[in-house]
Amino acid sequence: MAQEPAKAEGAAEAAPKSKKKLIVILAVVLALAAGGGAAAYFLMKKPEAHQAKGKHGDKAEKAEGAEDEAISEEEAEEAPEESGGHADPKTAPTYVQFETFTVNLLPDPDDKFLQLDLTIEVKGAELAEKMKAQMPALRNRVLLLLTSKKASDISTPEGKTQLSEELLAELKKPLAAHGKPVKVTQVLFTSFVIQ
Repeated sequence: MAQEPAKAEGAAEAAPKSKKKLIVILAVVLALAAGGGAAAYFLMKKPEAHQAKGKHGDKAEKAEGAEDEAISEEEAEEAPEESGGHADPKTAPTYVQFETFTVNLLPDPDDKFLQLDLTIEVKGAELAEKMKAQMPALRNRVLLLLTSKKASDISTPEGKTQLSEELLAELKKPLAAHGKPVKVTQVLFTSFVIQ
């Protein structure tokens, strides 16, 4: 019997401890929820502030545009790109990457080969897609030009610049017999190895 009253006292002490634990756990959960809510509020508020600045910036750009109506057509195409605005998708620079070229060069006293990664810049994504569809014909043009070179001709910076200009002229040629010249604006070497 002496043990029964001790059990009753232990149960009475356990009830207040469990209530304290429950209150502490609820307080922690509420604090975390409040912190999460505050963080979400501030993170959601920042984009709205940037959008408001963007709207005021657009008004300023429109006012400047009204004052400067004498911009030439070529400068007008470049102006949105330089100011960080969105360029017209039809004329925006788009890059078309070629697969790696590995070609034998003409014997210079020794046989050498060239490994070249090439990317071209064209005006607009639509033209880039057309060029990807014509990739075998374009690669053929590039291969024929590359295999006509000697290592000594293209190993200098001037030689590489000249090769780039020749490739640009070759890639600008019309794809069809009586077609228009292709609007390739730049030829870029992304890897150039002669061995």
